[in-house]
Amino acid sequence: MQHHQHLLLLKNQTSSELYRSLASLGVRERDARRLQAAVVRGGASEVPSSMSEISPRVLAAVAEASRVPHLELVEQRTSPVDGFTRLLFRGEGREPFETVRIPIVHRPGDEKYVVCVSSQVGCALACDFCATGRLGFRRNLATWEIVDQVVQVQRLSTHPVTGVVFMGMGEPMLNYDNVMRAAAIFSEPCGMAVSAKAITISTVGVVPMIRRFTSEKHRYRLVVSLTSADSASRARLLPVEHTWPLPQLMEAIREYHGSSGRRITLAWTLIRGFNTSEQDARQLAELTAGLPIKLDLIDVNDATGRYQPPDDAERNRFRDALRKELGMPVARRYSGGQDVNGGCGMLAGAGEQKSAAAN
Repeated sequence: MQHHQHLLLLKNQTSSELYRSLASLGVRERDARRLQAAVVRGGASEVPSSMSEISPRVLAAVAEASRVPHLELVEQRTSPVDGFTRLLFRGEGREPFETVRIPIVHRPGDEKYVVCVSSQVGCALACDFCATGRLGFRRNLATWEIVDQVVQVQRLSTHPVTGVVFMGMGEPMLNYDNVMRAAAIFSEPCGMAVSAKAITISTVGVVPMIRRFTSEKHRYRLVVSLTSADSASRARLLPVEHTWPLPQLMEAIREYHGSSGRRITLAWTLIRGFNTSEQDARQLAELTAGLPIKLDLIDVNDATGRYQPPDDAERNRFRDALRKELGMPVARRYSGGQDVNGGCGMLAGAGEQKSAAAN
């Protein structure tokens, strides 16, 4: 047996990268696609010992040169309120990280899932209202650790996973290569076959990486967390504003729209008394003038209680102001699984005992 460290990790590369890595063992391009399908879509726990059209000798050589890594499922809780499932996994490091399975029901009996994946353990960007940000940055997840979140969710689910959102722990743009490779594996037909349009990369505004994303012409959806259209206010809650201030961020967003022709989604975390005034709506309209956007409103989830979501009256006043000032589509995004600590901004890698103590 070769040394463990030097084994090729399956689920860690696209099928064409896999082919390049295994070609010397006699693996053809279509064999690489079959192997990818077996471990990614099929969730095989090891290299199959027999597959049609691949010789047992080649399969044995692949098994010898590679291993199929797995995340360990530490905990799984489904909310009785909204059916969101929060899964806690452990991968290459000691510290666990979360995945959230989101049920989408278009018609009764026609259930599908979107999986919210983590890209890092912890996060360096320290947004003030986010539990992940309070952990600080621990490490980047490997490609396979991102991919296996969806592989495992699909294995545990009777309904298909039809979408993936990079909105779990971490800032996806700061683990760019692994995130883009995972997205490619999700979208390739022999991977999870999830449409690229149904894969969303969310960022708080890492300008150089938004530019790179634009230049590489990815087809995944881009969501930028804005939360305030006023630089000074934004900097109070999102320290990233000091590094890449709004004017630079908007320039990168306009460049993305110019290159892709796509409408950009801006996420707005609603915080009582902070970013819900008529002036906030007006500033947003000025900031995005001439740019087709969609605004996603998400209520803040702050376990410390420092930041509260607006009540219905305040939220409705803000929506009226947006209708008047902005004239762009506005959607309220439901942040589910809050009762199982699975809501946006609540992912802190804590198990049951720890989160119960925190309440």
